[in-house]
Amino acid sequence: MVNISMPTVVWGAALGLLGVGLYALLASRNLIKVIIGLQLVVKGAMLALVLAGRLSGQENIGQLMALIVIVADTIVAVLGLAMAVQVRKLFGTLDTKSLTSLRR
Repeated sequence: MVNISMPTVVWGAALGLLGVGLYALLASRNLIKVIIGLQLVVKGAMLALVLAGRLSGQENIGQLMALIVIVADTIVAVLGLAMAVQVRKLFGTLDTKSLTSLRR
């Protein structure tokens, strides 16, 4: 049986979330998928913050930083989705390549 420590599992999960989120950011042209990719990246960073706080013996600081990240991330997500709804209403698409008409 393989014996893997909990910090190693959490570190792997954080890197996995960061990797999947970066791929979603780079590979997708849909605004909604870009927002979801950004959410994944932030969740991976938040997991790494909590792990760093625990490993340094300052769990409270890691959890506080995670709470701040959650609040800021929620605000960014809501504003991004509101912007996506308005772009869809005005231009009829969420594809970022076809939104080049915004540059005039």
